[in-house]
Amino acid sequence: MPSNTPDHLRNILTTVRTIALVGASEKTSRPSHEVMEYLQTQGYRILPVNPRLAGKTVLGETVYADLKSLPEPVDMVDVFLAPERTDAIIEQAIDLNIAVVWLQIGVINEKGAARAEAAGLTVVMDRCPKQEIPRLGIPTVSEHR
Repeated sequence: MPSNTPDHLRNILTTVRTIALVGASEKTSRPSHEVMEYLQTQGYRILPVNPRLAGKTVLGETVYADLKSLPEPVDMVDVFLAPERTDAIIEQAIDLNIAVVWLQIGVINEKGAARAEAAGLTVVMDRCPKQEIPRLGIPTVSEHR
């Protein structure tokens, strides 16, 4: 089962540098947009993923249709999708050996998490990095390199 202990989350958030944000939105009122913007200010490189926006730009980054379309490897995938829509993303993360699958608050997929962990990936569920970073006192990426 996913471990959401403070030490575990701190380790993830201080080692990850590049994040694919699945469910990215151009709408500033959407949580995915707010989180992407926050993570950028913290020094993370964010690659937005949303098939409906593929080829467009969100917060200065080109949007990609899926994880397999990304032009570079990522350390983590942050998922803003309904739980029933996460299986395909989890499978892509396993295929691409993305180290961390982070399912946002309210996004719980126990079976998908078990598959990812069985494949050697780390899974966080029902948490938000935008909340965890200040709660854990994590410095910006440039400060923890």
